[in-house]
Amino acid sequence: MSGISAGQREPSPSSAVMIGAGNIGRGFIGAAFAASGYRTIFIDINKALVDEINARGEYTVELLSPGGGSVETCVRGICAVDGNDIESAAAAIAGADICATAVGMRNLSFVASMLAPALKTRARNKMPPLDIIVCENMMDAGRSLRGFVQAKLPEELRGTVDEGTGYPEAVIGRMVPIQTEEMRKGDPLRMCVEDYSFIPVDKSAFKGEIPGIEGLTPLDGFEYYVKRKLFIHNLGHAAIGYLGLLGGYAYISDAAEDPDILFLAAGAMHESAAALSLENSADAANLNRNIDSLLYRFSNKALKDTCERVSADPARKLGKQDRITGALENCERFGLPVVYIAAVAAAASFVYGSNCNDDKKAPLPQLASVMGISEDSKTYIMIEILREAVLSQGYGSRYALEVLRREVVKMAGDIKVL
Repeated sequence: MSGISAGQREPSPSSAVMIGAGNIGRGFIGAAFAASGYRTIFIDINKALVDEINARGEYTVELLSPGGGSVETCVRGICAVDGNDIESAAAAIAGADICATAVGMRNLSFVASMLAPALKTRARNKMPPLDIIVCENMMDAGRSLRGFVQAKLPEELRGTVDEGTGYPEAVIGRMVPIQTEEMRKGDPLRMCVEDYSFIPVDKSAFKGEIPGIEGLTPLDGFEYYVKRKLFIHNLGHAAIGYLGLLGGYAYISDAAEDPDILFLAAGAMHESAAALSLENSADAANLNRNIDSLLYRFSNKALKDTCERVSADPARKLGKQDRITGALENCERFGLPVVYIAAVAAAASFVYGSNCNDDKKAPLPQLASVMGISEDSKTYIMIEILREAVLSQGYGSRYALEVLRREVVKMAGDIKVL
């Protein structure tokens, strides 16, 4: 351990609550709270993790750069509360100066069960506004959490609580892989994460004073930045993951160096960027730089991130507003081509199929409904054509990638002619 990191101060009386002590909670936002001088309280339902945090009061985060270097920092001034103890969790939140969630969208309703009594206490005691930074990387995550909280409050308190509670969304760009035993080095709290610390947040959603937290960058027009994260970063990451599995790769970094995967993933990201640049022409140059930066970051071998992890939960990632279908529809809204994104969807369909049955070559009539598009649409027919081309060669082989690339180039050329 190297002690307190650059810019880290000894904890002050101000407290921050981090709901979720997992990869993002402990590996990013909670560490940023502590480095910014907050006494940081983690809330998690993993009692063994909570006990370990309380026994030690610190943990190590190793920042890994794509170039192979690393820096270790020690996160101090922390404690934890068992999330199953709603009363204790609510008491911690009620006394906080800032709060954040990183639990996954499916768990926000449970989080609201501890937020509601905490916010009732704050409202009745006429405490200052509390902002809850929602770190879930989904469209309208803040609005969803607000809805869950409102549903758990008595009607007469909803307005008062709402006036004193902000739900600013954050875009989380740091990549945190599954922590291997090699990364932990025998320490259950130790984290190895990407060396990336930019935390964009929705400036307009704060009810209180925006806190000074390392990496926190308040932005106007935030919905665009959420879309940019989903339809560039998340789309590109998913592309590397699904195409990597299609080609038989285990690690994202290895897949990102395959010329066919790089060609297809970059093509999908640039298709999506073309639509985003029409929404925000001032950001066009930044989009291209962002793509180049991301493709370099995806090649970070030190992360040991797997294609299997990045490709997990394909039904959600193929969902209507998520990274693949969302990007498809955003391009179609402007009449732009989607051949490369369709190739990513075709690759993802194999993983989705393996989750539904044991036969990866079985037809998938469910795919169109999962994506929320018509089976008769040109986009879906394109996905099926690309999928069938790969099926004819076999899934999980390097040759499948070559076939997919050839089909995409041919299809893109035909569309340009039309």
